[in-house]
Amino acid sequence: MRRPRILFLADRNILADQAFNSFSAFDPDALTRINPVTIAKHKGRVPKNASVFFTIFQTFMTGDGEPLYTQYPPDFFDFIIIDECHRGGAKDESEWRAILEYFEPAAQLGLTATPKRKHNADTYAYFGEPVYTYALKEGIEDGYLTPFKVRQMASTIDEYVYDGSDELVSGEVEEGDRFSELDFNTRIVIEQRELSRVKEFMSQIDQRQKTLVFCATQDHAALIRDLINQVKTSTNPDYCHRVTANDGAVGEAHLRAFQDNDKTIPTILTTSQKLSTGVDARNVRHIVLMRPVKSMIEFKQIIGRGTRTFEGKAFFTIWDFVKAHENFQDPEWDGEPLEPVAPEPRGPRAPGEPDPDEPFGDGGEDEGEDDTGSTGKIVIRLADGKDRHIRFVATTTYWGPDGRPMTAAEFLQRLFGDLSGMIPDEDALRAAWSNPDRREQFLEQLSDRGYDHDKLDDMRHLIDAKDSDLFDVLAYILFTHPPVTRYQRAKTTETLELRTIDGELKDLLVSILRAYETNGEGELGTRKLGNYLIARYGSVAEGKTRLGELSTIKDAYIRLQETLYSI
Repeated sequence: MRRPRILFLADRNILADQAFNSFSAFDPDALTRINPVTIAKHKGRVPKNASVFFTIFQTFMTGDGEPLYTQYPPDFFDFIIIDECHRGGAKDESEWRAILEYFEPAAQLGLTATPKRKHNADTYAYFGEPVYTYALKEGIEDGYLTPFKVRQMASTIDEYVYDGSDELVSGEVEEGDRFSELDFNTRIVIEQRELSRVKEFMSQIDQRQKTLVFCATQDHAALIRDLINQVKTSTNPDYCHRVTANDGAVGEAHLRAFQDNDKTIPTILTTSQKLSTGVDARNVRHIVLMRPVKSMIEFKQIIGRGTRTFEGKAFFTIWDFVKAHENFQDPEWDGEPLEPVAPEPRGPRAPGEPDPDEPFGDGGEDEGEDDTGSTGKIVIRLADGKDRHIRFVATTTYWGPDGRPMTAAEFLQRLFGDLSGMIPDEDALRAAWSNPDRREQFLEQLSDRGYDHDKLDDMRHLIDAKDSDLFDVLAYILFTHPPVTRYQRAKTTETLELRTIDGELKDLLVSILRAYETNGEGELGTRKLGNYLIARYGSVAEGKTRLGELSTIKDAYIRLQETLYSI
């Protein structure tokens, strides 16, 4: 009895390659890629000596005379998996449908993460009712997917009205013309506006973490790539690259390097449509939306780029400059598939007219990537100084597995567990934190319960308190106290505690506060005091000579921290 023969059929090479690589545990002789290289090796014939075959529809449709797939008998494959089946093959009007019908004797399984039926009526009509469904909320609850927070970024230039004071570089515009988010980078380009957005999110993210930026067009993706490379702190020239349909093999190489979890470069990719679906990059920590996302199918696909789990990845962040978070309020977000809606009959479309039933950016590899370039676009340069007056207001929301908002405390408790048993009230937290010895013991207890340094730092970033003490993070989570920055704590302490201290002791304590402002509570440990004395005076003994008894110095060091955490 022969082994079953399985065909994995996709519509993009990157998806077929990902699937092929996922089967790496199998005997290499059991797997084959049906692609131009393999066919050339077989002198124009398709490979047949394998158990699992991987190809794309486009390859199967090529051939001299007859399509390549007809070189296989109709009953050659026992099982066919069609990836992203809501696109392509199941559509009645698609030539690809012929492939599925040709291999009709095989069992055929369609896979899709976007079962929105009004866009997929023909898909359901072909494959029938789903044999298995698995919701996003189930994936998060079961630990297969990563939860997320959303940074909603509003600015003073989300809309623009031309008043004649700015320079018109190209195109035609009338005074009073108003432009909304949908117009930016499709009808009108204002580079200073895009630079302000880039500076805003780049100043807040950990620039070492992998990030995907979704842009309006390929030209826009190139502009954002260039702006990111202008403001980045990295010196690596390959830090940020564009990956769109027009980038071809070079873009594919950048994408493969980005997907490699052992590589840190490139760190950021900009794209238009190409990376919104199917691309598996497990360590994506940030998704930046710089174009509107009106299709629920595409919105789900984009969110899916961040939900992959990875060691040490407790959550990911969506930076939303375009109000895409409103999609979370849509009943279709992570809901059950609706009943099929039969397409309304309509006449033929004019050339280039979009299909109203096909969501933007949800087609094949190149769909949505055919920019018209900057020809005809209005290009504006803001008047001197205007860019300095662009202001952002950010709101953070946290999203649970049911796709509904949660409080920061609920979100963190879901990720890390309940801390209230360790810290019964605010006085207990302050007492544990104000003394460096007790604080060290408390941190050891947290570590024993699984709250190591990385998880605690995750908490800090989750509530957007990167400049605050960990004390403020815990106080916010447990008692909803707004975080205070380290600078505010240090400045107030300097005023309250150091006004009665003079001379070199005051200078030492001020330098300790400056180190705390810059590097955080780790600068206040018991053993750190000796390091400060050695750094300032060359030795602890010389520090004692200049400042007095070590007990006096240590008392001042502890009082400083008691004041610091009494605020």
